Amino acid sequence: MIDAADRIIDLYRRHAGAWTTARGTVMPERAWIERFADMLSRGTAVLDIGCGSGEPIARYLAGRGHPVSGVDGSPEMIALFRANLPGETGRVADMRSLKLDRRYGGLIAWDSFFHLAPHDQRMMFPLFRDHAEPEAPLLFTSGPAFGEVLGTLEGEPLYHASLDPNEYRLLLDRNGFDVVTHTAEDPDCSGHTVWLARQRQP
Repeated sequence: MIDAADRIIDLYRRHAGAWTTARGTVMPERAWIERFADMLSRGTAVLDIGCGSGEPIARYLAGRGHPVSGVDGSPEMIALFRANLPGETGRVADMRSLKLDRRYGGLIAWDSFFHLAPHDQRMMFPLFRDHAEPEAPLLFTSGPAFGEVLGTLEGEPLYHASLDPNEYRLLLDRNGFDVVTHTAEDPDCSGHTVWLARQRQP
């Protein structure tokens, strides 16, 4: 399955348009995005990691007055992001080597972080820490238990992985985040497993 994990960016490059059409502008995760937004300081900037086309999550956050910096490994996705949200910042970057030399008032990795292999997921938590201001919320999705699963995108294998929930809690704690809430397979959010945490004061 690691081969499928290594092909994620290429897959989204080739199918950016199809993915964007399928994703649409409906936001079944609205309750989670609203809760995340309610934790943000007024006007603070948000880092959207694996932002895709910016629809609908980045657009919603920008509409609430939060400048959004979107990063994605697919140049095609960033082109769509910039077209959809010309007032926001989009840049091509592999989240696994993210180094933006600034911190943000909130970080979100919705349906993106879980495409990483387990060892890469573990390495992301120091990067979350290094890009988070004190008290910044962090919102991300995972699987409900340790394992790897293959879905499909345009008929091709689409890799997903998850660590054990206890390991996520440990990694968050070690990197200065407190878990605010965690819901496995939320029936009100299309079965997503969601983590909402907050960076501690130094």
